[in-house]
Amino acid sequence: MSERFVSPRVKDIPPSGIRRFFDIAGTMRDVISLGVGEPDFVTPYHIRNAAIESLLAGETQYTANRGLLPLRKEIAAYLSDRMQVSYRPETEILVTVGASEGIDLSLRMCVRPGDEVLIPDPGYVSYAPCVTLAGGVPVPVKTEMSNAFRLTAGMLEAAITPRTRALIFPYPNNPTGVVMRKSDLESIVPVIVRHDLLVIADEIYGELTYEGERHVSIASLPGMKERTVLLNGFSKAFAMTGWRLGFACAPEAMMEQMNKIHQYTIMCAPRQSQVAAMQALRKGRENNYQDIETMRRSYDRRRRLMVDALNGMGLDCVMPEGAFYCFPSIRRTGLSSDEFCTRLLNEKRVVCVPGTAFGAGGEGFVRCCYATDIDHMTVAFQRMKEFLESI
Repeated sequence: MSERFVSPRVKDIPPSGIRRFFDIAGTMRDVISLGVGEPDFVTPYHIRNAAIESLLAGETQYTANRGLLPLRKEIAAYLSDRMQVSYRPETEILVTVGASEGIDLSLRMCVRPGDEVLIPDPGYVSYAPCVTLAGGVPVPVKTEMSNAFRLTAGMLEAAITPRTRALIFPYPNNPTGVVMRKSDLESIVPVIVRHDLLVIADEIYGELTYEGERHVSIASLPGMKERTVLLNGFSKAFAMTGWRLGFACAPEAMMEQMNKIHQYTIMCAPRQSQVAAMQALRKGRENNYQDIETMRRSYDRRRRLMVDALNGMGLDCVMPEGAFYCFPSIRRTGLSSDEFCTRLLNEKRVVCVPGTAFGAGGEGFVRCCYATDIDHMTVAFQRMKEFLESI
């Protein structure tokens, strides 16, 4: 009876395809998860200690809506140093509750009723629902394994209509691990400019690349900063998922409107998380971001181990160049992505995420996360091999 109070827009949004499998796994024993999308490292001690000292000093008040100015200055220095893009900390940077809030703010800032927003498919689970909640129409742009899931100028041109307003640009990509190199970016920028699109660049995995080339932010290319909202945060590179802290960067005119929404819905990000993030960036600059490099090298080793294991058991897998996911094809099994993951969990106690959780283009694939202990991964691979042999 109470359903009459629920908005149809919200009711029609499906629940997360990732969380469903974790909820099931939570009722089982002896489960190994290759599904969780977060670092298996603990936040470095010096970062945790900075937050503890802030609490002991009684720093428990609100901060400015945009976040602590010293933190915004550190973010500006970090972006200039690591991503070669410049933002004014006073007017062009907003501290958010994770990069996830930045996605929501960006869309509500720009989308008008009925506007279309292009989303690479497969892509992160929250993009399409957030577009819908903002009153827009999510338009998937299917990428292909044959092209290593890269987005091309031709794909964009084919998807653009007179109602297209923006492009969500999530690279390095979750779930495919694909990286868009500078040459890839240069090929699609003319299409973006010609059709006057806003780019919402989710670069949360920007520090996690493995093939010798650093991440290139699309905002750093000529003519792109003024039409880009750059989103990033501390969850992945600094192992700070539970701290829920991110940041959004955009030209002042857009940032004023995003901050307005942030003021009314959030007020400000948690103070202790901001203090911790400030320590992460300051110490990172002092030691050449050694904490990041230590984690990145560990992920690189596990990445190669997982790809070799998946290919060895007959699951074709493109070598991911970023993030910490593999996206193998399970088509040869004859099972759908959902059937494969459901049976693998029930029969072998291994959690993978169906590719369809990331869009229709994910059918025939599953996501496996290698931010997982190597011993557990090894056991999971043996169980997966036994499962494949049984079917």
